[in-house]
Amino acid sequence: MNEGTLTKLSILADKVRLDTLKTLKNMGYGHLGGSFSIAELLAVLYGKQMKIRPEEPLWEDRDRLVLSKGHAGPGLYAMLANMGYFDKSVLATLNEGGTNLPSHPDRLKTPGVDATTGSLGQGTSVAAGLATGLRLAKKDNYVYLICGDGELNEGQCWEAFQYIAHFKLNNCIVIIDDNKKQLDGLTVDIMNPFDFQKKMEAFGFYTLKVKGDDIQGIDEAINELKTIEDQAVCLVLDSIKGQGVSYFEELKDNHSVKFNGDEINQAADDAIASLEKSIEEREHQYV
Repeated sequence: MNEGTLTKLSILADKVRLDTLKTLKNMGYGHLGGSFSIAELLAVLYGKQMKIRPEEPLWEDRDRLVLSKGHAGPGLYAMLANMGYFDKSVLATLNEGGTNLPSHPDRLKTPGVDATTGSLGQGTSVAAGLATGLRLAKKDNYVYLICGDGELNEGQCWEAFQYIAHFKLNNCIVIIDDNKKQLDGLTVDIMNPFDFQKKMEAFGFYTLKVKGDDIQGIDEAINELKTIEDQAVCLVLDSIKGQGVSYFEELKDNHSVKFNGDEINQAADDAIASLEKSIEEREHQYV
């Protein structure tokens, strides 16, 4: 990846953070931590890896994305808006009555959403089904399945993984966002996941692990996974909840953030100003 592409994707990731933060601050609360931890991943997928047509969201030859950790919908919406699926002004309607941007993604409401998700675990089965359908149709499209580490408390996920591995559905790239936290606290305290890479390998997956904010590493890992011909594939992201803004990384309750005090609102305003300045400077230099 050349420097220009790397910078472009880095800017895109920060635009996801910026627009997510503005949206949630405007609403007064929302799932910030898990949206931020996949910002770089979304930038690589939508900015480089996925075959998409924002002007034609239902294009038959597109790649599909299944956000099984549907609570990170605000981050996905920010990415879709930045890619041109809908106007950014729509982001301000998140979770309002009659909105096309519900709290969790709904494929019947939002252009660019391929699967309705939010009841944790079910996206894994949806992705397995999509990948099976594409294979039966002899299409070469990919399904990108994004799972949360807390979500993997659900047994349904492991049933779907077993199915994907058994049928060697290498057109379904399983991505685990290992950001170490879930709704009620640290994953290691609630239900110790141990080593996701070893577990997925034991399930029959060719598995790689990269830092969640390493754009080049994520891109190279996906490229490598696409070369695997006779095995299911998985990427484990070693990420941080609230990734990219130190205040939110360190915030204890950063799963669903409430903007209900002077300190957190000032931190949000500071982060917005910092992101806007950084984005502007890099766009001026490289774009």
